[in-house]
Formats: sequence, C-alpha cells, structure tokens
Amino acid sequence: MTSMIVILSLHAALIVTGYGLSCTQCTSMTSPCSGERRTCPSDTLCGSSYSETVINGEKVTSFHRSCFTSFQCDIKTTITGKQEISRISNTCCRSDNCTPAVPELLPLTPEANGMVCPSCISVGSTWCKILDTTQCTGDEKMCIAQTTQRGSFKVAFRGCATKTLCDKGDNSETIGGVTTKTNLTCFNGGMSVQKVVLTPAIVCLVFLKFFF
Repeated sequence: MTSMIVILSLHAALIVTGYGLSCTQCTSMTSPCSGERRTCPSDTLCGSSYSETVINGEKVTSFHRSCFTSFQCDIKTTITGKQEISRISNTCCRSDNCTPAVPELLPLTPEANGMVCPSCISVGSTWCKILDTTQCTGDEKMCIAQTTQRGSFKVAFRGCATKTLCDKGDNSETIGGVTTKTNLTCFNGGMSVQKVVLTPAIVCLVFLKFFF
C-alpha cells in the first residue's frame, strides 16, 4: 500500500484559477473513459493520463481525463523501485471540446539494463533512509530522488526513471489554497548529481496528480 501511495503521489496538482477550455473529466481503472465536459481553469489544456503499476506481481491500471497544466503534458516514462515498476503516459490537446489521444505506454522491459540506483520509500517525510538498491530496466538511465508535499502530506521516493521524467524537473502548484511541491533530483549512471529545475508551470507523477 505504501508503494502505491508513492506512485500515485508522483502526479502533479491542478490549478483552479480562472476559466478556459471545455474538457472531458472522467476516471476508469480499465480502459479509456467518457464523461461530462467541464470548463477548465485558465492556462490549462485537455489531457489524458494512463498508468500501469505492478507491485509484487499485482498489476493496477488507471485512465484519467481532465484539465492538465502544460507541465503535465507530453509525458512518457517508467519508474522503478525495489518492489514496483510503473509506466505513465500523458497526452494533451489545445482546443475547446477536443479529445486527447489515448496515451501509449513505453514497452515493458523487465530485463535489467546494468544500472543500479539507491531505493527507498517514506510516507510522512521528505527524506527516506537508503537501505537497498534497485535494478533499472529498459530506458531507465537516471537515478531519482523525489519528494512531494501537499498540505500536511509528505512522501519521499528513490529509484530509477527515464530521462523524460527528469526533464520535467521541480514543480510547485496551488489548488484550492493547498500547494503541492515536487522536488526532483536526478543522477546519471556515474552517480554525479544533475539537478534539473523547471519554472512552475506540471505535476503530478506527485505527484501529485501528474496523473490523477
């Protein structure tokens, strides 16, 4: 359960100021969904998010359509911890009443690629003690250290990810007066720290609802 909370926390928050596009809002655990169209906050787009998480052999999928910030758009990544691997993909469209394309997940590559990253999870804290490592797979060429705070909720995660997630960087957004902050530090294969920062725009794989 802790691992699932962490994966879901890797999704970015939504902004609720002003009004903009009319977009479908719906959630499904199994397939693309349909629902009512609602007016979105200004400076947001219509988005679709699809995720698949496998924890200790148990697979959970989720499909979500809603209003996305530009930070949440065009994401396709995998994230691996000691006991879980998650594939996440987001798409967006930029016109009123448009329907975002159904996101396609990166291919599942269970074979280790030779890279090893520190691994830990902590709920209720922005720090986790590294007691183990995890084998990265596929295109996961970065080690990540991610923390997310939303109100009093805090979570810390370390593991493997693709560079596409690192390119998104840090994020801070406010919804209903509650601010969600996601801090992401990425390390390359040589373990040299690469701090990637993005002016708040996504967010949230925190995460979050990157992904709802």
